[in-house]
Amino acid sequence: MFSLIQKRRWFYLFSSALIIPGVIIMLYSLVTAGSLFRLGNEFIGGSIYELRFLEDGATEANIRQVFQVNGSDDVTIQRLGSPEANRWSVRASFQETSTSQQIIESLNALAPLDRESLRIEQVSPTVGQEVTQSAILAVLVAAAVVTGFIVIAFRQVPNAVQYGLCAIAAMVHDVLVVCGFVSLMGLLLGWEVDALFLTALLTVVGFSIQDTIVLFDRIRENIPKYLGEPYETIINRSILETIHRSLATQLNAFFIMIAILLFGGDSIKQFIATLFVGLLTGTYSSIFIAVPLLVSIQKGEIPFINRRTALAESPAS
Repeated sequence: MFSLIQKRRWFYLFSSALIIPGVIIMLYSLVTAGSLFRLGNEFIGGSIYELRFLEDGATEANIRQVFQVNGSDDVTIQRLGSPEANRWSVRASFQETSTSQQIIESLNALAPLDRESLRIEQVSPTVGQEVTQSAILAVLVAAAVVTGFIVIAFRQVPNAVQYGLCAIAAMVHDVLVVCGFVSLMGLLLGWEVDALFLTALLTVVGFSIQDTIVLFDRIRENIPKYLGEPYETIINRSILETIHRSLATQLNAFFIMIAILLFGGDSIKQFIATLFVGLLTGTYSSIFIAVPLLVSIQKGEIPFINRRTALAESPAS
């Protein structure tokens, strides 16, 4: 029988090669920009203007000058669509309604604005802080609920807590990979973290845990079924019995997301790309991280885990 478990150290090295550079990128972003990611207005507060000029005359330089004259030093300007469309997206620090009106009149002096398509969104810094706190709390609550569920569902399996720890380790693995990817895209392409990023991250967390539980459940079924076999053999058998189901299910989702990335609108591509990376690493971590960690614990390969206890309580002992 082909053994995936015997190659677990290679899987750990591969994951380290993904996670460590991502952590370094996030730290670099923290040092240079003050945050792990480029934060959108939902987190730091600010104003978003979507503009369409009916005639030529507006350039990035003179649009920036208009905002700076009206007190917005931190301005991010992005052209939307082709140059002929004369469409722009501008992100600036939070402004009062009266200031926004001055800005609109100044922009209209550069070139006539399409007032019907004009869109202005404002988020105060207080709202941004509340969103940040809610995001952190949501991830912590998700981790606590997952651990509690696995411990209760696997209470008849020896060392049920170890299953929960392995599932959380795989979840943390996926979160770090996704966060490193988004931080890198923030440096390279100017991606900003917004509410959709939180949606993608929580979706990845749920997906990762679900896929891991499916594998753990097969292990739970096979332990009494194959009494006498080495624990490592039972684990490997369980992976081979479920891997085709996991891959077949995930491939359908991947094809749909690839189609959206190729043909979908620009506003959703960042969300879909983040979700795609998250589901990809979630599928990988469930098979090649969470389950192999059970064997590593059983063999005493994990620091701070008592090897004698692990072996004594193992089904194969």
